[in-house]
Amino acid sequence: MAATQPVATTSREPTGKTTSMQKKVLVGGSIGQFVEFYDFTLYGLSAVILSEYFFPDGDRVTGLLVIFATFGVAFVMRPLGGLFFGALGDKVGRRKTLTVTIFLVGICTALIGILPGFDQIGWFAPILLILARLGQGFSAGGESVGGPSFVYEHAPVGKRGLWINITLAATALPSVFAGGLILLLSTVMSDASFDSWGWRIPFLLALPLSAVGLWIRSRTDESDLFKKTAAERPKEFSPIRDSFRENSVGMLQVFFVLGLTALGFYMLSAYFVTYIQTTGDLTREQSLLTNAIAMASYTIFLPIAGAIGDRVGRKPMLIAGSILLAITSIPAFGLVTSGNMGLAFLGQTIFVISLCCYGGGCYTFFCERFSTKTRFTSAAISYNISYAILGGTAPFVGTWLVDITGVNTAPGFYMTICAVIVLVLIFVTRLPETRGRLG
Repeated sequence: MAATQPVATTSREPTGKTTSMQKKVLVGGSIGQFVEFYDFTLYGLSAVILSEYFFPDGDRVTGLLVIFATFGVAFVMRPLGGLFFGALGDKVGRRKTLTVTIFLVGICTALIGILPGFDQIGWFAPILLILARLGQGFSAGGESVGGPSFVYEHAPVGKRGLWINITLAATALPSVFAGGLILLLSTVMSDASFDSWGWRIPFLLALPLSAVGLWIRSRTDESDLFKKTAAERPKEFSPIRDSFRENSVGMLQVFFVLGLTALGFYMLSAYFVTYIQTTGDLTREQSLLTNAIAMASYTIFLPIAGAIGDRVGRKPMLIAGSILLAITSIPAFGLVTSGNMGLAFLGQTIFVISLCCYGGGCYTFFCERFSTKTRFTSAAISYNISYAILGGTAPFVGTWLVDITGVNTAPGFYMTICAVIVLVLIFVTRLPETRGRLG
């Protein structure tokens, strides 16, 4: 594998006062991340009712395992979507590509809200659900990396970490919004009405949310950095070929760096609500409330961590964050499953702080590690494979570990082991400091 060579900082980086265009890019990127993660979070938050609606009757654990396996199906398509939209984004531009991704993910999410259930059409119900999930995963493969890359290339010098982490903080807001919406609907509606049609409302809202993001992005433009790179690249340019030829080591490093945050984020956003209900014996309303507050704190702590990363560097944040995750995961998961609402919230908050510390380095690192020429493709491949393997399987593995071991904190041990492995790999692969250079 050929190591990626550092690229010197250039004078074409965004400088000076923040412009109206830069602000639009930041808002558009944040909305795109919100819509993408709204889909995945909503699916995890609705796991219990979806398992009852789209699959035949069975025991509770089996139903949850099936629905979480379906949750992971979307992640299978993310690497393919990353390849397709990454190459497209490096060739024709970030903005045009992101226009397609945000529209597609909104359509597929809204489709889940109109699907008939197993009682109406039998096994066609889960098949259609899986097809919708595949579409969501394919579009998310481009949106998840394209949005941060677009923001990064417009971000002011010295504030890349802050801007990227503001954009990524929007990935936590869907848990607050969707969790609050489900809580509100389940409170004001009868159980029969909510189980019959009320659960569909949050899925249908994805379409107007996508339309807002689409409108904002239509008013943006490519960065000067991308335009210069596009003008200078050779005619025979192949983003996929050049990514593997020039960035193999960097792609490997981004894979394991992002893998840890993928596992932690989807444990927090897609698994904890179900985990607290089934293992901690709290009600749906209590689980949604504590998780929504924890996710709201994520949106506050992550930009702060990004700003710290702008001052101290990406690598120190990765090292400190992985150590914190290794130390705090087991006690945090123990608090989450204590059966006490206050302790459940405390456990999630401890986990959030550790995860955000790590996020203060990892999210900017995956953009800075690659040059502008192949940033979208290289990052999309490694990012989406790591999210498919560790993020998409997090709820399933968590449920499975508790079931086979009988130990409520088993997912915490899993998180700890992964954090230790990543900490070792940071040093073994000589992970570089990327702050202050283009890649």
